Amino acid sequence: MKLILKPLLAMAAIVLLTACQSAYYGAMERLGVAKRDIIVDRVEEAQDAQQEGQEQFQNALEQFRSVVNFDGGDLQQVYDRLDAEFQRSEQAADRIRDRIEAVEDVADALFDEWEDELDLYTNQQLRRDSEQQLRATRDRYDQLARAMQRSEATLDPVLDSLRDNVLYLKHNLNARAIASIRGELDTIDADVDELMAAMEAAIAESDRFIAQMRS
Repeated sequence: MKLILKPLLAMAAIVLLTACQSAYYGAMERLGVAKRDIIVDRVEEAQDAQQEGQEQFQNALEQFRSVVNFDGGDLQQVYDRLDAEFQRSEQAADRIRDRIEAVEDVADALFDEWEDELDLYTNQQLRRDSEQQLRATRDRYDQLARAMQRSEATLDPVLDSLRDNVLYLKHNLNARAIASIRGELDTIDADVDELMAAMEAAIAESDRFIAQMRS
């Protein structure tokens, strides 16, 4: 019975979420806010989350450097600061994922509606023009989506490495443990560099997409 119930509950949750989202977009359109406006707002929010994430992950990297370069003092305080930066990094990653998911959601709604409304045209020239605009907008969005997905994919390697080292230090808080994780710095450094580059590319794609939507 449980094996049957779980998929049904998952399907019900999806149906309910879809209905809520449709109701939200409908309510916003009645207020004069179109899906085009919503997607621009959400892309900007995703940009902000990624820029904040860049800063946070740099802070975490600097804190990790201070740990591996530890040379006397209160090791517990050094660990506590690293753990706090790791926790903030996880929160920043969650915000980035949430903002990207929100962009994807409204994009799906926008393009589905646009595609459906092509069949309502009686003027074929206007229909062709609208279809061309749809293809151009979708192509630009696809570039943005790929860039955001690449940036999202760079989060886990950094978080995984930070988590491993924070956990190791938690149970081995001594100078020997510091020496053991010192070799991890190059890996985390490279992962953070990749994350920074991927997010910078996604932010640049966001700028281009927003400019197109506003033109």
